[in-house]
Amino acid sequence: MDRVIAKKKWSTKKILTIAGVTALVALLAGSYYFTSGKSRLNVDTERITISEIKKGIFQENIPVNGIVLPVTTIYLDATEGGRVEEKYVEDGAIMTKGQPILRLSNTDLELSLSNQETQVFNVLTQMQISKNNADQNTITRLNQMAEVDNAVKEAERVYNVNRKLYAQKAIGSQEYKSSENLWNYQKTRKDLTTDILKKDSLSNRQQIAQMQQSYERMQNALQLMRKKVGDLVVRAPVDGQLTSLDAEIGQSKNKGERLGQIDVLSGFKVRVDIDEHYISRIFTGLNGSFTFAGKDYRLTIKKVYTQVANGRFQVDMEFEGEVPKGIRRGQTLQIRLALSDEKQALLLPKGGFYQQTGGNWIYKLNDAGTVAYKVDIQLGMQSPDNYEVLSGLQPGDKVITSSYENYGNMQELILKKQ
Repeated sequence: MDRVIAKKKWSTKKILTIAGVTALVALLAGSYYFTSGKSRLNVDTERITISEIKKGIFQENIPVNGIVLPVTTIYLDATEGGRVEEKYVEDGAIMTKGQPILRLSNTDLELSLSNQETQVFNVLTQMQISKNNADQNTITRLNQMAEVDNAVKEAERVYNVNRKLYAQKAIGSQEYKSSENLWNYQKTRKDLTTDILKKDSLSNRQQIAQMQQSYERMQNALQLMRKKVGDLVVRAPVDGQLTSLDAEIGQSKNKGERLGQIDVLSGFKVRVDIDEHYISRIFTGLNGSFTFAGKDYRLTIKKVYTQVANGRFQVDMEFEGEVPKGIRRGQTLQIRLALSDEKQALLLPKGGFYQQTGGNWIYKLNDAGTVAYKVDIQLGMQSPDNYEVLSGLQPGDKVITSSYENYGNMQELILKKQ
């Protein structure tokens, strides 16, 4: 009896045919994939950082470091050079105005003071001698004047008597003329003596005035010399804290050399270093902020130092409102210095990608999140956390912001989880 044999739907030949066609299609797809002109690289998603583009408030600011300093600092320089003989206080002491800090010795200066004092004494003595001589000369001239005045009066009396007697012809003309000539002579003599007395008096006054001026000048010089010697004792010019004292007993200090400084404790400021790249955008009135002990504080630029050294320049910032408690001189603060006002913008988080792209392009993910491909972008200003996106991206776009150092010139990244 014949048995019915069921026909097989998937014969070996059919299976091999389908497998061959599938392999051919895969080969063609792979060939197209790898020859389409786009270089690809498989990337583990756990090794990259994916960020989302969001719209939010943006303010351009830069991170800078500042050092806390007193609002006012008075420098102590050696007015005169000398050897340090005594130190009355140590570095860090709280000083009051006029309180001595240290004493210098300078034998040359002290000897000059002694010589100056001797010169002043000599001038004073000479001036006294000259005054006495002038007084004596004046007395002598006055005595001469008195004698001449008496002689004039006597000659006038004799002349008047002889004039009457001559009119009465009691005496001859010879005797009368003689008395008249004597009277004229005595009058001339009186005029000369008066003139000499006036000139002597004027000369004496001028001489005394000149000596007085010379004496006063030497007295002023002596006072200056005494002040120089007094400056060998260095004193606090204002109330404050003594800092940076650089002087030890026996040490020699030159004139003008820095000895230390007095910090006025009425408040603090912050001295900030900024890269010269921003010098054209920094001006007084710009604000900054920092966090201290978990609390935010504000600062304002009050002074800009335009001198550039080693590619950096400095500004002074003062606290707006409350000053942090416990802040100390020399403390370093990390400040966010604002260069613009707040505004709405597309925000791209910062990352290592910028070092390889310069902000000109970025890897953007497709909707499925399986492939990232290059897109051109344009960035604007920056803050410590974000870049401002001007073009190339939209809110909700996801991009790779970690470093691209190992990607070379790959056009697309195939994102896979290991």
